[in-house]
Amino acid sequence: MTKVVNKNISILLSEFIEVRKLTENLFKSLNAEDAVIQSDPFGSPPNWHISHVTWFFHQILRKYGKDISIDKINLNYLNSYYQKFEKILPKNERGKFPRPTISESLLYRETVDKNILTFLEEIDDLNPMLSEIIYDIQLGNQHEMQHQELMVYDFQNYFERFPDPYDNYKPFKIHGSSEFVSKGNIEEMISIPGGIYNLGFSGDAFSYDNELPEHKVYLYPYKIDATPVSNGDFMKFIDDGGYKNYKFWLSDGWDLVQEFKWEAPLYWSKRDGIWIKKDFFGLNPIQLEEPVINVSYYEADAYAKWARKRLPTEAEWEKAASWNEDSNRKSLYPWGDYPPTSENSNLLDSFLWKPSICGSYENGRSFYGCYQMIGDVWEWTCSEYSLYPGFKSKFSEYTDKWAINQKVLRGGSFATPKNQIRNSYRNYFKPHERILFAGFRCVK
Repeated sequence: MTKVVNKNISILLSEFIEVRKLTENLFKSLNAEDAVIQSDPFGSPPNWHISHVTWFFHQILRKYGKDISIDKINLNYLNSYYQKFEKILPKNERGKFPRPTISESLLYRETVDKNILTFLEEIDDLNPMLSEIIYDIQLGNQHEMQHQELMVYDFQNYFERFPDPYDNYKPFKIHGSSEFVSKGNIEEMISIPGGIYNLGFSGDAFSYDNELPEHKVYLYPYKIDATPVSNGDFMKFIDDGGYKNYKFWLSDGWDLVQEFKWEAPLYWSKRDGIWIKKDFFGLNPIQLEEPVINVSYYEADAYAKWARKRLPTEAEWEKAASWNEDSNRKSLYPWGDYPPTSENSNLLDSFLWKPSICGSYENGRSFYGCYQMIGDVWEWTCSEYSLYPGFKSKFSEYTDKWAINQKVLRGGSFATPKNQIRNSYRNYFKPHERILFAGFRCVK
């Protein structure tokens, strides 16, 4: 009998190969010494990242009875937080155990890759677990995309400590600055009508379980910034004593300002009266027209209070990004339902390695006229990360156990892979965290 090849499996095979190759390309320019260091308890050593995402696929193989023999690798080092797999290496300990070694990690990846490809090639339409297998492999791909972005966070955080601007992470591919800069009026706030809105993912493609189920919420009319807040605007907050006035700050945020002497976003420093920072292009003055980035929720909230505005709820953000009044329906992306390209957004696959200036990507505007709601910088919302009414877990311990003491972010950053993001995607971090590529826009 001729084997029936499932179209979805063919797509998965291609995506798996593409995702794994990109991770290797991000990793390969590192020296061995740089690949095993944990720059911050928030992050992980790059070598751990590439091993852990392989371990995740290894667990999928085990689930379907395809375990493989792995010699000389202590897999307990690679479990991030899954209690069901028992032994866990605490996150802040990962840099103290540079195991598996880099050569072992690469061999482990090669072994698991071969077995995943063989496993997928043996599946046909008659397999009774086909839909579950497809979801698990999709989740594995998406999980690795998340770690690609986390690696980029860690690269900047690690190399920023070295004062030599040339002692830096060297991306394997860099494209020039975006050519898709708008000439529209980007200083305005955009009016969004109120009413009932269906919040969450709708469609048949992949989504995380925390984007489901779609459900009704009521919104009052509001105005939202056309673009993310720029560095230049944030400097006005700094110059007006924003980091020195407790009246703008939530109590926990003010405690952090006092304890850690915050006076500007992460990585900023002042030289001869000019704000500068080290990024993937060396040591350079802060570009006024770029979105502010590497700010915590507390900093975003303090700025919003100073500006006599507030941060949006995630429902307000999603409606501004998704709703089309002409067609009376939501779109997957601000510009419609077709995938991101370098003409409508700045994501990892653009290889720009920094945010584009505010007002870029005319082709990426939402129906209401909001710019850059996908890509460039993650955007803090004021919403607590909680699970939607009627939530059902598709993969335990992935999104469900984190629904406490975190804030929702939307939209992706310049380090987010294009196949990872959509309007309904819900990211979440603790309000004090700054290493992520996060900015914000305000509403009132």
